[in-house]
Amino acid sequence: MKKLKYVIVGSGATGGAVGAFMTNAGKDVTFIARNKKLEAIKKDGIIIEKTDGSAFSADVKASSAENYEETPDIIFICVKYYSVQDIVPFLKKAASENTIVIPLTNVYATGAELQEKLDCLVTDGCIYISSGLVGLNKIKMYGDIVRVVFGRRDSVFDERLEQVKKDIDESGIIGDYSDDIKRDAFAKFIYVSSQAACGLYYDCPAGPIRKDKEKRECFHSLLSETEKLGEKMGIKFKTDEVQKDMDILFSLDEDASTSLQRDIKAGGKSEIDGLIYVVLREAEKYGADVPVHKMIAEELKRRYGG
Repeated sequence: MKKLKYVIVGSGATGGAVGAFMTNAGKDVTFIARNKKLEAIKKDGIIIEKTDGSAFSADVKASSAENYEETPDIIFICVKYYSVQDIVPFLKKAASENTIVIPLTNVYATGAELQEKLDCLVTDGCIYISSGLVGLNKIKMYGDIVRVVFGRRDSVFDERLEQVKKDIDESGIIGDYSDDIKRDAFAKFIYVSSQAACGLYYDCPAGPIRKDKEKRECFHSLLSETEKLGEKMGIKFKTDEVQKDMDILFSLDEDASTSLQRDIKAGGKSEIDGLIYVVLREAEKYGADVPVHKMIAEELKRRYGG
């Protein structure tokens, strides 16, 4: 089987980490970046600071969207949801009918939306990672888990995706080629949506949530409500998602927060609608009871609008 050619659109805390690990494992990876970030990556690569304080750098390839002239086998989308539509012209230019596009976003069902605009296969996907950008090309890891989940919505086996899993595994990342990506992507949504809502409401990272009883119980309630919403949507979970996500919370550094929290603190665009307010819309649609979400959404709308 031929060596796959990867493109990663988005060189932030998620895409940068995945691409750095894969590059150092000998995979053919090119980042699409722009402006000062592109210059920094071309000059010094991407630097990863691990939880134990050690660091490594990856001499990654990078290009602007305008100057990229190759045809990749796999495109990972690692931009924020609010930027997804902006990259559609690049995806149309770069992808052939044999390219597979794999979104690794926080917002559920991004792949299904993109499939309507592209002629190549678009899967759904998500990523479990706790990391933050601490410089143009430097990423700090707040947890040791890096798990990439992806799969076709029709659950048809695809040999190319099996090779993607192999490449990811060989890079020191957990590759999870899902046989039910709707279930597994929603399982990730349960966690990131709940931590974002709880963290924003109390204005705190992971440490205070797990130490303080009120905050911890709020987080637990958010998880439970979102899991029950998923069940109302017809999703059959394989594990106790609430307990699994509580375990994840307790595995993180005390300072770990969500990208949504960091975006709002920075005063820029955010995914608050696609991560939090969407739960209320879907709950009304499917008849799910989400009182804690309602309480938090009312307060967040008062603070941030929406």
